[in-house]
Amino acid sequence: MPRSTESESVILEVKNLVKHFPLRSLGFRKKNRVVHAVDGVSFSISMGHTFSIVGESGCGKSTIGRTIMRLYPPTAGEVLFKGENIFTLQRKSLTAIRPKMQMIFQDPYASLDPRMTAGELVAEAVEKHGIVPKNQLGDYIISIMKDCGLSEEQAERFPHEFSGGQRQRICIARTLALQPELIVCDEPVSALDVSIQAQIINLLRTLQRERGIAYLFISHDLAVVKHVSDTVAVMYLGEIVEQADKHTLYVQPAHPYTKALLKAVPVLRPGAALNSLILSGDVPSAENPPRGCRFHTRCPECMEVCAREFPKPRVLSPNHWVACHQYNGPPR
Repeated sequence: MPRSTESESVILEVKNLVKHFPLRSLGFRKKNRVVHAVDGVSFSISMGHTFSIVGESGCGKSTIGRTIMRLYPPTAGEVLFKGENIFTLQRKSLTAIRPKMQMIFQDPYASLDPRMTAGELVAEAVEKHGIVPKNQLGDYIISIMKDCGLSEEQAERFPHEFSGGQRQRICIARTLALQPELIVCDEPVSALDVSIQAQIINLLRTLQRERGIAYLFISHDLAVVKHVSDTVAVMYLGEIVEQADKHTLYVQPAHPYTKALLKAVPVLRPGAALNSLILSGDVPSAENPPRGCRFHTRCPECMEVCAREFPKPRVLSPNHWVACHQYNGPPR
């Protein structure tokens, strides 16, 4: 489903987001060294839609999610949640909108307090934010857990008594209990078995249909992203190099990096020919990214201009743009 262009339906807007991490100087090394984790990323998410960010490990996609949630302070840029810049909010105002913006982490066990039962974990933030009256808390928690595929009896169990998939269901229930409008899903299924991944993905899609939640879905797995997304952004070394609606990206990828990622997805058909494209070289250091197009050092279609000029994003169709010198369409 293409991303809506109606401004009133946009729930999250990211404008020129930059996040650099300073590195400690070791005396004989020059000072003011930084890691360019995210450099000038912009996108928006409509209510009830899923915007996915894909890319190799270390490209900065998880940093975007954590910066949006203000777990990391931004270096520059704006993040507007329902038109309000969350980076300028004071503590009281930020606390008030916290229930509406939630996050599901990659490792469910690491994000659960082992000393609390599943029911206590789900109830903790609900009590703090006063989501429901105290006399309704117990029934509300059980209802939320059932919506996430957990039973009433499991509310008394501790995290170590659950499987990985069940722990992730607890994390989803804890998030859902706050009645969020936006959920940042940071690799929510990458630590799970393939069969369990499908169950969690189906659960997230069901909850979205029923409650109209918007997702920012972060993953390195294009096969998973294909099933959950409305719009997909491909990220490389801190920058988005291509963005399109799901159907366009998978059928007509434009950027050489996107093509390489898609060709690396395993084909599970007996007798199917291998269609992989092995990228040469290593990912450059984010401390000293290449000049011009950051992908040019590994690009099989590199031209002379790629090494000296930054490619401006070009619109290929209403829901598709790419940052590559091979395309000379109108600028984005």
